Amino acid sequence: MRFTKMHGLGNDFAIVDPSVQEITETQFPELARKWCDRHFGVGADGLIFVLPTERADFRMRIFNPDGSEAEMCGNGIRCFGKYVYEHGLSRRNPLTVETLAGLQTLDLNVEHEVVKSVEVDMGQPILRRSQIPMSGEDSESVIGEPLDVEGAECTITCVSMGNPHGVLFVEDLDQVPLSVLGPQIETHPAFPQRINVHFAQVLSPTEVRMRVWERGAGITLACGTGACAVLVAGVLTGQTERKATVHLPGGPLQIEWKANGHLAMTGPAAEVFDGETA
Repeated sequence: MRFTKMHGLGNDFAIVDPSVQEITETQFPELARKWCDRHFGVGADGLIFVLPTERADFRMRIFNPDGSEAEMCGNGIRCFGKYVYEHGLSRRNPLTVETLAGLQTLDLNVEHEVVKSVEVDMGQPILRRSQIPMSGEDSESVIGEPLDVEGAECTITCVSMGNPHGVLFVEDLDQVPLSVLGPQIETHPAFPQRINVHFAQVLSPTEVRMRVWERGAGITLACGTGACAVLVAGVLTGQTERKATVHLPGGPLQIEWKANGHLAMTGPAAEVFDGETA
């Protein structure tokens, strides 16, 4: 089966067009578990499928290495946009993509037939506790709430970008034991659908550093929806402005929470190689 390997700031994906090969949607979870394995498979943070739809130009489904399906992926959808444009599936610009988190609009920055960067309208953040979702008495938002993690108290702000995110602000990002705290918070009983975990250090009102533990994937170099969640959390806690550069291990993203309530995420996507696997 043919695939294209791509990445957005080091957050890497195998992208597949099932229309040109014999793959059914019931196979997607198992293919993700097999292909994303970095020792016995292609190796990726996720497996993305390009699908038809009547609601938009295309439909995107994305699966984590453990076979679970993600509602949305900011880095993945930038790769998706670059893939469909440069592989000749569509030359529409802007491009609309249906995801489990809703319809997304992509503005492609194209130079000499090459997509240099993609701005994604990420929609409005969801702040209501029950819609994140997070257990407990329902409230309009979860801002700076104490969370007991294996006997240690953390402070978390939660945001959904169509998928759930928990943001924890710290003084020194380099001292965070991400591989320990990440899975503990991801699977905390407070989050019935698990949660993506982000530790963030505010450098200035317009610059933030963050590290990522992705639900179903573990430590990754970047997370676009997570970067949006970090900016929203920074605004809600009074630590950042509504437009900032978010520095991830794989590189920076430009995030803006616009006056219409929507978040715009701008960043690159890159194609690594085409391949074929059994």
